Amino acid sequence: MKNAESWKPTKFVQRGGGWRTTRDTREVGAGSRLITDAVARLYGAQLPLHARGRLLDLGCGQVPLYGAYRALASEVTCVDWADGSHIDRSCDLAEPLPFADAGFDTVILSDVLEHVPDPALVWREMARVLAPGGKVIMNVPFFYWLHAHPHDYYRYTNFALERFVRISGLTLVTLQPLGGVLEVLADLVAKLLDKVPLVGAPLALALQAAAGAFGRTSLGARIAERSARHFPLGYFVVAERRAA
Repeated sequence: MKNAESWKPTKFVQRGGGWRTTRDTREVGAGSRLITDAVARLYGAQLPLHARGRLLDLGCGQVPLYGAYRALASEVTCVDWADGSHIDRSCDLAEPLPFADAGFDTVILSDVLEHVPDPALVWREMARVLAPGGKVIMNVPFFYWLHAHPHDYYRYTNFALERFVRISGLTLVTLQPLGGVLEVLADLVAKLLDKVPLVGAPLALALQAAAGAFGRTSLGARIAERSARHFPLGYFVVAERRAA
């Protein structure tokens, strides 16, 4: 990664041995903390299990996950559509990737797939650049507001994600929903509250903190598990290119 020595945490920060959303609302809006916390926890738990070797971070932006995977990777290559202080290659993910076959052991695609117009191409290219035994680690939103206008194209069900894995010649390792109906409702209401002047942001943060705490109880976890079949807030996926 270019200028790795100057990298600083942005979207995700480490606290108490785990990862969570930064409390700086300039980095993550007050209405988005619940889903970002869920994403941070999953990457914090799953990256040590799956990330290794030569790592490609696609659509990386400010490389918010670098702190979570840098000790796991032997080499990091960062790609985004626009140049930036940590970007190694600028390229459009609507085009084939400018990398050789089987050149990477890990591919990260965090909150990116919904923003590319040809997702099937991205899956084919990820499978092509993965070495045998390599893994794709990614997340996508589902019941989530439109964002990054006008480059927000799709939402993917678990069935679509499973199909992309299969037709790309990969093997599904993990497909986990992020939250359920209560998390969806809390996220929606928090985003509406965040638009209210003065009191909206504190109320949005309090609502999400309460929803997150309840979701970590046994009852909250059961409700999320049962309702996620129809009302997932998002998905986390790990897929592997099997060794020949």
